[in-house]
Amino acid sequence: MSEQGARRGQEDDWWRQLYGEDGTGGAGDGPGAGGGGAAGDAPGSGVAPAAGAPTGAGPADAGPAEASDTLDERVASVLRTVGPPGWGYRPPPPPPPQPQPTPQPTPADAPDRATPSGDAPDRATPSGGAPPEGTPSRPASERPAPPEEAPTGPVPPGEPPTRRVPPPPPPSEPIPLKATGPGTRQRDAAPSAPPPAVSYIGDRPPTYEAEPAALPAADPAALDELVPDTALEGAQYGSLTLRAASQRGDSARYRGEVRRDALLTARFGTGRNALILVAVATGRPAVEGAHRAARDACGWIGGAVGRGCTQLAEDIRADRRGELKAGLQRLTDRSYGKLRARALERGAPPEQYTAALRCLLLPADPDCRTRVFFGVGAGGLFRLRDGAWTDLDPVATDHGAAAPDPDPAPDDPARTGPGLPSGPGAAEYPVRPEPFLFHAAFARPGDALLLCSAGLAEPLRQEPAFAAHLADRWSTPEPPGLVPFLATAQLRAKGHARDRTAVAVWEA
Repeated sequence: MSEQGARRGQEDDWWRQLYGEDGTGGAGDGPGAGGGGAAGDAPGSGVAPAAGAPTGAGPADAGPAEASDTLDERVASVLRTVGPPGWGYRPPPPPPPQPQPTPQPTPADAPDRATPSGDAPDRATPSGGAPPEGTPSRPASERPAPPEEAPTGPVPPGEPPTRRVPPPPPPSEPIPLKATGPGTRQRDAAPSAPPPAVSYIGDRPPTYEAEPAALPAADPAALDELVPDTALEGAQYGSLTLRAASQRGDSARYRGEVRRDALLTARFGTGRNALILVAVATGRPAVEGAHRAARDACGWIGGAVGRGCTQLAEDIRADRRGELKAGLQRLTDRSYGKLRARALERGAPPEQYTAALRCLLLPADPDCRTRVFFGVGAGGLFRLRDGAWTDLDPVATDHGAAAPDPDPAPDDPARTGPGLPSGPGAAEYPVRPEPFLFHAAFARPGDALLLCSAGLAEPLRQEPAFAAHLADRWSTPEPPGLVPFLATAQLRAKGHARDRTAVAVWEA
């Protein structure tokens, strides 16, 4: 016996000892296997079969195995044999590009060089026995891959399990993608689109554009005299809610002129004794410095009311209308006297350096619902009740010089007559250019009182659709916010392109 034959005999004897005891190998499965006597030998007998004799690994006519005879293949064969199904499986190598020749049967006495690594998976039956005789073996590249099954038995001691890739899941229906994040909440029905915003009233749009175009010219030495395009203010005290807005008209925006309307909102005092003053003034059109006159009129009437706020608040709570009218008329005359003096300082005609002035006094005491209006010049005072407008602008009752002031302020110019300041030409011009106006009203819950300049009062009186639109927007259970209030107040109408200022007070 050659050295190679002796070594192969020892290896075959080792495999018979490993597989012959439990009957799971190819030897000892039947009398025709050719390995019955060797399997019954003692484990340490060391009897080796003769060279070239069948070893019981398969039928005598089986062809030569295609798998290589390496240590890794033998270990994998052991794991496949003694472990659970699927253990130790190694995927077959890819088939070579050239076609494989058809295996030819070999003589029965041909030495079988097959190893468990190549034949065990093909010859194993579902019960673990040997395949029937006459089953030809196939190359490893043509053998079907065993099913991927998860191991169920115990792990052999000292042997790490072979890692396998799980089979892909069966195809299923595609899952529809859904957007996530804010704003992707499912809705039962699409909300209806909001009604389009109304930008103007009438059959044709106004002549000028709605948005500002040109800025007013600025003086580097007098930048504090610049006036913003729009002013917005609001407050809430007790049962009243205040909204105020002032903006340039379409004509002034187009020409780059400064806003001639001035707006002042101020609170004097604290707590229940507080008094709120809202003043609206409009300078003369086409007059240089008209915006300064309007601002001066608001500032001076505000200072006069602030100094006498305690007495004024007491008169309003006590409903002393006679005293209120006389006192407010004196304060108004004093303010117009200062305007005349300022005109003389500037060298301007007194009849041009003036302004229409309208004011509203609102006590912060929640138990007092008396609202007091006073002023001079063009503008409007309206009440919105139950969705309908009422014009409350009082009828002028007096004109010319006012009653003498029994307590003139120290800074007032010396007077030569009742209500007239001193100076050249003082007798030619009255202190007030127009009659003094006064009105006191009791507010009911749900009322809305509107004080406005002539730029808003004119379309409100002359355009029914304009008045209806404002009444619809402002007849709400809750007062509008600052931005909705401004959007309604700037509703445009053809032929009405002047500056406009609106002050509305809602009563809860």
